[in-house]
Amino acid sequence: MALVVVNVAMTAIMMFTIIPANRKTIALVDQVASAIKLDTAGVTPEGNGGSGRNVSLADTATYAIEDQQTFQLKKGEDTKDHYLVCTVAILMDTTHEDYETYGGDIDSRQSLILNALSETIGQYTYEEVQALGQAGIQGACLEKLQEVFGSAFIYQVALSGYIVQ
Repeated sequence: MALVVVNVAMTAIMMFTIIPANRKTIALVDQVASAIKLDTAGVTPEGNGGSGRNVSLADTATYAIEDQQTFQLKKGEDTKDHYLVCTVAILMDTTHEDYETYGGDIDSRQSLILNALSETIGQYTYEEVQALGQAGIQGACLEKLQEVFGSAFIYQVALSGYIVQ
């Protein structure tokens, strides 16, 4: 009988010490999983930041705009100026038929690209950018660039160092 009482007491002590620590571990794992999901949502071709096409790395050309870019957002309800700061990279499919036409000389079209991105990002308020997230903004920028070039040879827009202030 004494062993049963000791066993119940030890089980109760374990329940009160292990379960709170286990809950903290579960919460940490959930936070890490959600952070990974946010980071990869804009980089995979299946996410909102991509076109849904699977383009191999060997068939990908990347055009990165060297300087960090600052895009002004539309004024929202708080009437304050807000900005999105990021570095822009464009991923192009070298096997696409329009790559020869536009992709080889994409450097000369940098101002056209930045203007399209500025128009697209500038139509959103701070609150809308927060709600859409990085993947949503990348998807909108991709659609605009595909519209500007009249082609889908650009299959992803990557915004790294993404800061909204």
